[in-house]
Amino acid sequence: MSSHPLTILCMATYEKGHEFMRECKREGCVVLLITVDKHRNANWPHESLDEVFYIPNEVKIEDVIHSVSYLARSHKIDRIVALDEYDMETVAALREHLRLPGMGLTTIRYFRDKLAMRTQAHDHGVLVPPFVGVIHHSDVAAYMARVPGPWVLKPRTEAAAIGIKKINHPDELWPTLEALGDRQSYFLLEQFVPGDVFHVDSVVYGGEAVFHAVSQYRQPPMRVAHEGGVFVTGMLSRDSDEFRQLTDANTAVLKALGLPRGVTHTEFIRAHADGRFYFLETAARVGGAYISDMVEVGTGINLWREWARIEILAGKQAYALPPVSPDYAGIVLSLAKQDEPDTSAYNDPEVAVRIKKHHHAGLILRSPSAERIHQLQEAYVPRFQQDFVAVEPPREKAQ
Repeated sequence: MSSHPLTILCMATYEKGHEFMRECKREGCVVLLITVDKHRNANWPHESLDEVFYIPNEVKIEDVIHSVSYLARSHKIDRIVALDEYDMETVAALREHLRLPGMGLTTIRYFRDKLAMRTQAHDHGVLVPPFVGVIHHSDVAAYMARVPGPWVLKPRTEAAAIGIKKINHPDELWPTLEALGDRQSYFLLEQFVPGDVFHVDSVVYGGEAVFHAVSQYRQPPMRVAHEGGVFVTGMLSRDSDEFRQLTDANTAVLKALGLPRGVTHTEFIRAHADGRFYFLETAARVGGAYISDMVEVGTGINLWREWARIEILAGKQAYALPPVSPDYAGIVLSLAKQDEPDTSAYNDPEVAVRIKKHHHAGLILRSPSAERIHQLQEAYVPRFQQDFVAVEPPREKAQ
């Protein structure tokens, strides 16, 4: 163990990861933060930060490498962590340049690039929807002749449902690719698989998932992103067949992609056509949309806090997961037409958290019964639609 306190440099182009930084400070680390100018006045946990550095909103990776290398002349940096998905490739490049522990560029592509993760998973026997990279046009044409539509055109490195387009006929694809120009190789085409979408949120250490929280979206996130409505997800019973199948599938994905340690958010779809689970995508980060809050409410496991502990240990010492609560939790969340929506009329005893965010209405529910969570969500969705729901156009790229 080093004689000096570990110095952990966090990068975040979005305001998140507060509990990660607090846990690092509680563990005795020196905590540095690099963020962008537009978040200069964000509510960062300054009591847990030794120094904060600001960079322009748009900056090249080479310039970040120069800046962090200059910082490293006077600061002994031991770890660099990307708190947001969009920082992961930059941080991987920094780790390789400064020879620091953690995922390098090759491994990080499996958790950022949808084409890379599908190819690697498929090559290791994981079930994925039929796909093709938008690279060689003859391959794309042959794919559409072989694989029945509709299809979805997906950006390879965007998060969530940003930039996804549904393609119903081959004649729709080619003008879309023409409009993309030189950007088209940054996309893949995948068969649209109607089904139910699930997510598994994990803690990984020593290459093994030591914790799984398995949940089901009540409607696909892509539909919510494109059509609006209420975002609903809830944890599945640990005694269910779905829980067992999805933990097995998640284990297979993690083994195929080779994550040594960290946290993951992985999505699967159970196809209506054959009832099998297909791998959709994964990320080596904490899930968004208050999913980490839901996991903590239901299980007592704070994914940000455990991620911090794991980064500090870096595989050099044993890791012990804290005790896991046997409860279940679920989310009901929507954009709201009101500036500060009032959710006080939702007063069942299972309401554990009222989400406070401008123009958002949200609740996190907790119960010893997964079925009770589902019943409340079914009752709350039509009420949310009447009381709160607002719709905004889907984003083409991250803001």
